[in-house]
Amino acid sequence: MFLIIVESPTKAKTISKFLGKGYKVESSFGHVRDLPRSKLGIDTDHNFEVQYLIPKKAFQRVKQLKEEAKKADQIILAADEDREGEAIAWHLQEILTGRAKISRSKKIEKDLSTDEQFKRIVFHEITETAIQEALEHPRKIDMNLVNAQQARRVLDRLVGYKLSPFLWKKLMGGLSAGRVQSVTLHLIVLREEEIKSFNPETYYSVHAILENNIQTELSKIGGATVQKMDIKSAEEAEKIVGSVSGESVKTQSVEEKEMAKNPLAPFTTSTLQQAAANRLGFSAKKTMMFAQRLYESGHITYMRTDSVNLAESVLTSARSWIVDNFGEKYATDAPRRFKKQSKLAQEAHEAIRPTRPDFVPQNFGGSAGFDSKEEDKLYELIWRRFIASQLPKAQFLGTRAEFTVTGKDKVDYVFSANGNVLKFDGFLKVWPTTFEDHELPRLKEGDMYAITEAKADMHQTEPPPRYSEATLIKTLEKNGIGRPSTYAPTISTIIMRNYVEKLQGRFHPTETGVLVNKMLSEHFPQIVDFEFTANMEEDLDEIAEGKENWVEVIRRFYVPFAELLAKKYEEVVKEEIIETTTEVCDKCSKPMIIKRGRFGKFLACSSYPECKNTKAIKDPPKTIGMKCPKCIEGDVIERKVVRGRARGKMFWGCSKYPDCDYASWTNPKDPVEVKEDEATKEKEEQKAAEEPKETDEVSQLK
Repeated sequence: MFLIIVESPTKAKTISKFLGKGYKVESSFGHVRDLPRSKLGIDTDHNFEVQYLIPKKAFQRVKQLKEEAKKADQIILAADEDREGEAIAWHLQEILTGRAKISRSKKIEKDLSTDEQFKRIVFHEITETAIQEALEHPRKIDMNLVNAQQARRVLDRLVGYKLSPFLWKKLMGGLSAGRVQSVTLHLIVLREEEIKSFNPETYYSVHAILENNIQTELSKIGGATVQKMDIKSAEEAEKIVGSVSGESVKTQSVEEKEMAKNPLAPFTTSTLQQAAANRLGFSAKKTMMFAQRLYESGHITYMRTDSVNLAESVLTSARSWIVDNFGEKYATDAPRRFKKQSKLAQEAHEAIRPTRPDFVPQNFGGSAGFDSKEEDKLYELIWRRFIASQLPKAQFLGTRAEFTVTGKDKVDYVFSANGNVLKFDGFLKVWPTTFEDHELPRLKEGDMYAITEAKADMHQTEPPPRYSEATLIKTLEKNGIGRPSTYAPTISTIIMRNYVEKLQGRFHPTETGVLVNKMLSEHFPQIVDFEFTANMEEDLDEIAEGKENWVEVIRRFYVPFAELLAKKYEEVVKEEIIETTTEVCDKCSKPMIIKRGRFGKFLACSSYPECKNTKAIKDPPKTIGMKCPKCIEGDVIERKVVRGRARGKMFWGCSKYPDCDYASWTNPKDPVEVKEDEATKEKEEQKAAEEPKETDEVSQLK
């Protein structure tokens, strides 16, 4: 009998469908060994020996797997093909051979299996073909991948378990630090500091509307090109407007140019998270949860990947589906292949794609329907992106015209107009993208047009926007911070720790987050340094490739870190900032003072610990200068959700609540806000999706 062990029951159930009676597929239900929760679990004096143990919740499952292993002629370890999966396979082999030290294992027999009984198989999709191919080509456990995973786990444990107590002692209790989470927090705090220190600048643009409603913008003055910030005063702008008003322009030049826009590559983990955030409003955590379900049920390839490669077989089947459903004009001459220009592009061999291109979403007339709407939406997104990657370029005809006029001030001005017309949708047929579709009338050089209206528009430079989930993930990947598979838990951690809050889709640092970042930045700058963190990721990659020894990598980090930590324990003095108030304790009548905790400021009795009374500090409601549209009596005020999944999210409600239940997720005084936000999301997605270079020369839409 062949015993196949995977991580999840769903994966086991899917694989079982493809195998005969001689196979039994069991699940380990995730990790079977880990570091202890109650102590460091790493011997820093003896080559960082790791003291693994079986978690209590996994113990019964391990016992069952040992019993099943007794009956097996061969044990096939089929965990996911990445560092985490390789480590799970290794831990299973260590346990089933009896080599693992199991503190609760007195009743469990040792040496139940031998190394010769074990095989390791890997696959990128759970299909019958992929499973059979994997079974025909087993291998041994890759200890380089295992060591890379161990090194990451040890690094994270050392930072978390050594640095967090420092924060408790020098700042406040309940805090934590992390190798990746602290850098992520640092990014968000830095952006907030940029926004607060930003000084807007005012500038003007001048526009002229010509006959036939031709919209133009001033592009040259006296032969010199007008740059964005050149016109800085209203007086200067109005002078130009007055000079050209009522005049006629001459068509100086008309240039038509064919342009093409290429489809994006199929998804990697990072780009999937970005697109799902922008197009579906999914958090990274939600995206990965539903992608895991789709993978384990056999509908998409493995969802933790940095690769944009595609298997030749799926390229062929995709072309067949495209021809059958869209026609020959939507088929490319040759399959489109992509190459990812990234230091992190290793481990996995394929992009995230549907396992069967002909398993079509319902919105395209197919039968792909899942147990939840979220799975439907995510599968459709993945299917669309993949099919789009194999469709032709979108073809546009661009027109640029320049019009000259000599103003009343005898100065020559040039106004420009641009047109852009879609001639062939290509990949846009399945991957809709916002673009300007504006056709100019037929223009000829020498034609004259009267200026029917001239006007000046005032603009102000804007600060950089706060990070959305998509732009934060893009920035983490760009800087080599963490791995795409760690982004979801990292973001969840800093929200759960109350270091940041997500308001209207944007990350804002809390007071606690700012304090933690300040402490780490001042005293442990390497922990929040982008380059240092990225170099550590490269070291982990070197371990995975067998080019570095994991113990030496840990030692290079830990020795100076431990020395600095000991020094800072001596140097740094905890600042007790106690703010007095006029509030009186309702239990003992002593004065109340303001203290800081993990979730921000709160009121506490000054006679603590004799009196442990505390109260929340309630900020006065912020009005928006508008009466409630429902009851007319109350004022519309800004509020935050205080519990549930939407905790911290901003909404607008009536000050008369609960007498009036008016509430709105959008500011009723600014109804265009939602539309503007959607447009911003679309632009962010286009910028966020890193476009890999194709193997053939491509022309980009300018």
